[in-house]
Amino acid sequence: MPTLIPVLEKDHIEKLVGNIALRISADYQGHELILIGILKGSFVFLSDLIRRISIPVQIDFISAASYQKGTCSSGNIQLTKTLDIDIEGKDVLVVEDIIDTGLTVSYCMDYLRSFHPNTLKLCVMVDKYERREKKVTVDYACHKTGEGFLVGYGLDYNQRYRELSGIYRLKF
Repeated sequence: MPTLIPVLEKDHIEKLVGNIALRISADYQGHELILIGILKGSFVFLSDLIRRISIPVQIDFISAASYQKGTCSSGNIQLTKTLDIDIEGKDVLVVEDIIDTGLTVSYCMDYLRSFHPNTLKLCVMVDKYERREKKVTVDYACHKTGEGFLVGYGLDYNQRYRELSGIYRLKF
């Protein structure tokens, strides 16, 4: 059984999310903003984020899979849920739990660009840069780190640990 090593506690996460929400609210004041969560991991972060953003927003989700089982991306990305709303000409902010290799989020951003939004930016809970394979511009990041397999606050290992209120590094 892996050991959980604390990285971010619940109170610290709340402060980080609040600070990002303030920035987003200021940056998009007077704009029609659409938040697109990448399932499954983003739902916890997105839920907290929208309650802290002070401007009206619309929400949609897409789902992409690249991790089959284990701690390494397969590199084979598949969309398993596509958009339900029209984003053409709109300001879109993609919300993701973690960026690791950058392959999945890059694939999703390319997919969303095909709908010709006015702007397309990226907000992540964790920007984990140690294994980055694809250059990705992160416009908003709550936390940056270079190492470890992280779980909790929506992040999972084989569909486990998403429910944890903090973020932990798994030690195998």
